[in-house]
Amino acid sequence: MTSIDTWSPWIAIIFTGGPILLAAVSLTYSLYLSRRHMDAIKEALKNSRYIYIWGTCLGKRGVFWSLLEISKIIGMVLWPWASLRIGELDPTDLKNFPPRLKRLLVINITMMLIAFTWMVVVAVVLKFR
Repeated sequence: MTSIDTWSPWIAIIFTGGPILLAAVSLTYSLYLSRRHMDAIKEALKNSRYIYIWGTCLGKRGVFWSLLEISKIIGMVLWPWASLRIGELDPTDLKNFPPRLKRLLVINITMMLIAFTWMVVVAVVLKFR
């Protein structure tokens, strides 16, 4: 296996800096979702207890809280078992959740997972150089 030290400098910069750029794009996309699509998400989940309790302040408490809220909603919609079990998510809301919004949430979580996996690969490559 060749060492990363023998790679072209531009390839090494792209390989090691790519995950950071992708993570920044993912955070920006999360903010976009919380600012642009939060009302549609709240409307789609209107019968859920989480939206009933926190719905009035969702997307209005600042950047950090908006990121946490969109992450919570992504977890509720894409991995609903725990949210259904504890009663935060209404099963009919989940069944009737718009595919267009679900696709946006899947894009966001996919970017996050790719950035994380890429960072792990970069760390392993740098560790064993």
